[in-house]
Amino acid sequence: MDTFTIRKGGPGDLPAVLALMDRAVEWLAARGRTGQWGTEPWSTNPRAVEMVTRYAGEGDLWLADAAGAVVGTLTLTDGPGSYVPRADEPERYIHVFATDRRRAGEGIGAALLAHAADETRRAGRSLLRVDCYAGDDGKLVAYYEGQGFTPAERFTVGEDAWPGQVLARRV
Repeated sequence: MDTFTIRKGGPGDLPAVLALMDRAVEWLAARGRTGQWGTEPWSTNPRAVEMVTRYAGEGDLWLADAAGAVVGTLTLTDGPGSYVPRADEPERYIHVFATDRRRAGEGIGAALLAHAADETRRAGRSLLRVDCYAGDDGKLVAYYEGQGFTPAERFTVGEDAWPGQVLARRV
């Protein structure tokens, strides 16, 4: 197991981010957890590619890098997607957060979230928010709670009423 560093990403990193998201979808689907992101690779879904590209262009793309391989990612912007109301104060918002499940247990996700909190403070903001899939067994919501986030509002998106949860953390 080699170590990883967190670095700023750019447009040239988008194929690696999409590949990481593809592996996450594959991992979830292999466990029957298709409610979160479905079964199709993000790299072949024009909507997903556009979303990753847009958030990276609007915000700050951060990558966990292990010897040149992207093993984690998140993007920080100044607000949520259109499906979540904006906060009543300036905030930073996490989008497209994933880690390489082959590296589970190495603290990559926790390090990226801690970095997001540091970046939020550096930006002069005290509110960091994220949203996630709130279906199935609720393990994803519990993960964020374990990282210091508190559940805020729930929401649903789309015709299939995808269940989501907004979580907030004061930094």
